Amino acid sequence: MQRFIEEHATKVPAVTLGFWIIKILATTLGETGGDTVTMTFDWGYLAGTALFLGILVVLVATQIVARKFHPALYWATIVASTTFGTTMADFADRSLGIGYTGGSSLLLALLLATLGLWYWFQGSISVNTVKTPRVEIFYWAAITFSQTLGTALGDWLADTGGLGYVGGAVVFAAALALVVAAYYWTVLSRVALFWVAFILTRPLGATVGDFLDKPVNLGGLDLSRPLASAVIAGAIVALILVLPQRAAIRSAAPEAAE
Repeated sequence: MQRFIEEHATKVPAVTLGFWIIKILATTLGETGGDTVTMTFDWGYLAGTALFLGILVVLVATQIVARKFHPALYWATIVASTTFGTTMADFADRSLGIGYTGGSSLLLALLLATLGLWYWFQGSISVNTVKTPRVEIFYWAAITFSQTLGTALGDWLADTGGLGYVGGAVVFAAALALVVAAYYWTVLSRVALFWVAFILTRPLGATVGDFLDKPVNLGGLDLSRPLASAVIAGAIVALILVLPQRAAIRSAAPEAAE
C-alpha cells in the first residue's frame, strides 16, 4: 500500500480545508510582504518585481527537480508566487499605466491561455496530474498568473469599484462561499471549481492584506507591514507543522478527485 501511494503521489498537496486556510494566509502574506519591499523599504515596483521573480524562478526550479512532495518547499513557492504577483500587478497597473481593468484583462487572457495549452497537451488541468516536469511548468505558470490576476482584481474592486478593502474582502468571501455551495450541491466540474476558488482566494488575501497595512485615511489599519508579514509567516509555518500535509494522489478520473 505504501509503495502504491509513493508511486502515484503527485508533487502538490491534497486539496483539503487545511490547504485553503494556508493558501489564504499565503496570499495575505504575499500582499503585505510585497508592499514591505516596494513601499516600506522603498525599492519600487520594478526592483521588487525583479527580486521576487528571481526567488520564484529558483523555487520553481527546485520544486521541479525534487522527486516528491515537500510541504515547506511547496508553500515557500506559493508565497513567492503571491509576492511576485503583488509586485507584478502593481507594476503593470501603476507603473505601466494600463490600469486595473487593463491589467486584469491581460492577466485573465494569459491565465486562460495557459490552462488551455495545459489541457491541449495533457487532456486535463487537474492538480492530480502534477507529476512530470512539463505538467509542473504548466501548473506553476497557471498559479503565478492566477496570483497576479487576483491582486489586480482585488485592487480594482477595492479602489476603482469604490468598495474599500473591507467591502472587497466581503465580496470575494461571498463569491468563495458560492463556489463551496456549488461544490457540494451541484455537478459542476470539480477541476473548474478548484481553479475558480484558487483565483478568488488571491483577491481575498490581497484585500485583507491591504486592510491591515494601508493608512487609516485610505480605509486600512496602518499596521506595520514587516510586523504583519512576520506574524502571518509564523502562522503559516505553525499550520504546516500542525495540519496534515500529504501529497495528492493521481487518479484515473481527475475530475472526480477535485
